[in-house]
Amino acid sequence: MSKPRVLISDALSETAVAIFRDRGVDVDFQPALGKDKDALIAAIGEYDGLAIRSATKVTDKVIAAANKLRVIGRAGIGVDNVDIPAATAKGIIVMNTPFGNSITTAEHAIAMMFACARQIPKADASTQAGKWEKSKFMGVEITGKTLGIIGCGNIGSVVARRALGLSMRVVAYDPFLSEDRAADLGVEKVELDELFRRADFITLHTPLTDRTRNVINADAIAKMRDGVRIINCARGGLIDEQALRDALDSGKVAAAGVDVFAQEPAKENVLFGAPNVVCTPHLGASTMEAQENVALQVAEQMADYLTTGAVTNALNMPSISAEEAPRLTPFVKLAEQLGSFAGQLTETGVRRVRIEYEGTVAEMNTKALTSAALTGFLQPLLQSVNMVSAPAAAKERGIQVEETRREQHGAYETYIRLTVVTDKQERSVAGTVFADGKPRIIQIKGINMEAELSELMLYITNNDKPGFIGRIGTLLGENGINIARMQFGRDFEGGNAIALVSVDHKISPELMEAINRIENVQQVKPLVF
Repeated sequence: MSKPRVLISDALSETAVAIFRDRGVDVDFQPALGKDKDALIAAIGEYDGLAIRSATKVTDKVIAAANKLRVIGRAGIGVDNVDIPAATAKGIIVMNTPFGNSITTAEHAIAMMFACARQIPKADASTQAGKWEKSKFMGVEITGKTLGIIGCGNIGSVVARRALGLSMRVVAYDPFLSEDRAADLGVEKVELDELFRRADFITLHTPLTDRTRNVINADAIAKMRDGVRIINCARGGLIDEQALRDALDSGKVAAAGVDVFAQEPAKENVLFGAPNVVCTPHLGASTMEAQENVALQVAEQMADYLTTGAVTNALNMPSISAEEAPRLTPFVKLAEQLGSFAGQLTETGVRRVRIEYEGTVAEMNTKALTSAALTGFLQPLLQSVNMVSAPAAAKERGIQVEETRREQHGAYETYIRLTVVTDKQERSVAGTVFADGKPRIIQIKGINMEAELSELMLYITNNDKPGFIGRIGTLLGENGINIARMQFGRDFEGGNAIALVSVDHKISPELMEAINRIENVQQVKPLVF
């Protein structure tokens, strides 16, 4: 049997090349090829694996030409340069290395904090220009100050430890950070508005999602202390750049350190030239150690897959063997949908996720199912999480995961129940797979119902009163929203009721407010599956 072949089309460590060769993989190191899309398309058909960084753009045209390609490995966390749906459709695994640059990025955030506190870049430029403006560059100490961390996962946790070592007080906002994990880190878990109110420095370490986009905007800045200093070494788009510029101009924000921008490369930006802003060109992961780490990890992961079939940090492939796949696949989908359903409704600190398997599903590969459930649960906040990394991400946030298996004793031959225990409540959702192979929701918060999930839905809880369904339908119709399906359940007549409404278009914030004003509505939440 011929050896698998890997193309390295970006600048990767020579050590990565050695790892491939040591593992029995032929490797072709062409670090400039990724910048020439036509040359890449012409060459890619000869390779089983493609190892890249950020310069190579793996488009649908590249994937269409990749007749032998089995795996794409990204040395780093971001995979914006890979068309994952196209790769998935062609059966190509996409891997990344999500934990290789955590320390480097955390250290850059700390460095930016010091630069902002002591005005180091401007003081350096002034001194080298022959000026001696000692009184102009009065700084502030960080000792004894309060650091607010938005997103206390892998990188945020490293920042917290460094800040505590610098004698700072640390408060953290992260919906998935449990009180126990916060205590282990030595940080105080707070709500976002309290973080804004208390922090002298704020640093962001969260992915860019619909929930985190512009998490720092004009309204958020208005809630902050005068003279706050803001650091973003995470993702462009987390900060409304115009709002930050206005706050820097007015003095509301004393300084900002920005490593990432909404549009990159940032040749022009509203922040450039602002008073007391320090900008760097996305250097968070740019150290020799980090580049070496991610290169070694991606080489090891790809070599393992190509030679043994082992899968690590795959973004588009569950850890399921070929033999069990046909039977397990619909339950993987069910588990992920249950997790996503619960994750989109969870907004407070999570203590525990309990997953119960009853009936025939309890005899299956429940480890894969639990990973799928955790993936769905965490994805609303951590978009890069996958079936391999989800258990580690949950553990990192101090979320206890409990798994129970038992024989059938209820009305359904088999089902999965997922329960989320937060600081404030306990919420459960259960589902099964019917004979047609499609997952169904069969119970929400103890209320029985049968519901098939669709791409766009409204989750509505209300008091069970006559006329409610008609008012919902009328309001949606008047706003041009077509209802594909409405499914209902209640605990008893006149009690608590739940509606799942499948719609054809996204619901605007204004329409959400109008639905909330309907009499007897308790909660309305848009869901995406």
